[in-house]
Amino acid sequence: MPGNMTIGQLAKAAGVHVETIRYYQRRGLLTAPKRPLGGQRKYPAEALQRISFIRRAQEVGFTLEEILGLIGMAARDDCEASCDAARDKLAELEQRLTVVTRMRREMRTLVAACDARRPKEACPLIEYLSREGEGPRA
Repeated sequence: MPGNMTIGQLAKAAGVHVETIRYYQRRGLLTAPKRPLGGQRKYPAEALQRISFIRRAQEVGFTLEEILGLIGMAARDDCEASCDAARDKLAELEQRLTVVTRMRREMRTLVAACDARRPKEACPLIEYLSREGEGPRA
């Protein structure tokens, strides 16, 4: 794994934009190395590992704020807390999946109503969206 990379080299190796690295630094997810007098910052191999950690955590649904907490847990080698965070994230994802499944079911009903609509009939989607105080139909 390469070490002593410029920010551009790090970005390329990690498959992210330079601005992503700067954003991670502003958010406290990645530490910017000290700039030598008149020179460029050089990032150690650990920075590439950190970016991979962040990206994998995002892929499974963690927010950057949550990832910051996971980085702290990793630094403390706190497996119990990180597993609790995974359980919490799973529960959140299950809840979101339930909501998205309901939304998909409703949208299928609306699309079917649009497909079955006869000329000069009101648009089922617009009619549905225009109703006041009604929840979705099952």
